[in-house]
Amino acid sequence: MNRPVTRLCAHHLEGMSYRDADLVEDLMGKKTFTEVLFSQIMGREARPVDLRIVDVVLVTLMEHGLTPSAIATRVIYMSAPENLQGAVAAGLMAVGSSFVGTMENCSLLLERIVYAKDPEAEARDIVQGYRSSKKPLPGFGHHLHKPDDPRALKLLELARAEPDLKGEWVNALTLLARMVDEIYGRHITINATGAVAALLGELGVPTKLMRGFAVISRAAGLVAHVAEEQESPSGRFIWDTIDREIPYVGAGKSAHHQGD
Repeated sequence: MNRPVTRLCAHHLEGMSYRDADLVEDLMGKKTFTEVLFSQIMGREARPVDLRIVDVVLVTLMEHGLTPSAIATRVIYMSAPENLQGAVAAGLMAVGSSFVGTMENCSLLLERIVYAKDPEAEARDIVQGYRSSKKPLPGFGHHLHKPDDPRALKLLELARAEPDLKGEWVNALTLLARMVDEIYGRHITINATGAVAALLGELGVPTKLMRGFAVISRAAGLVAHVAEEQESPSGRFIWDTIDREIPYVGAGKSAHHQGD
């Protein structure tokens, strides 16, 4: 049995190594956070195009208002203000297959198209399968942004403007979108996480790691929600609203706004 090893970090009496670089001499004051996170995750130096794409992805996913992740963070912070990291962690638990992290599911579909012998037939099969099962198609549709998600349009525009990207994943998403409109008989927008799946795919990010970029980005957004909660608390309001709007209907006694 081979002993496990790590290539990520080592420390010694005079400093610390990040992969093959010296933290103090090679990275601090010389590399940006995005450059270092990319090389740590991907195991290679970031090209300028990698940095531009990762930056725009991180900015896109950082915030979307009072979503489940932000609500969880605010309510947990209200309950345990001494535990900022616990509040952020609670919000990050909501990064999944329904919100924020849906690029992973879309990427699995794009993979099928990118590596298919007949991409058009593969895209058609995917859309017909989802329509027959009446399941939401990952990467498509948005309850707020119609007829198009402006974030997705901008992301794809930026990717298409990069000559160093092959365009295979963006083309796969474009083909899938065309099949969606044709088979459903109406226009359904590509959403932001669908576009993110295509952009990260262009950089060679494995599907099973894509959600990690959403976690990194949303963590920053949730710290901002904690900062706002400190200045203008809403956690108690959220709790009181739920207590008022979701009444108890059991046979026992009830008193609204009863404390713990």
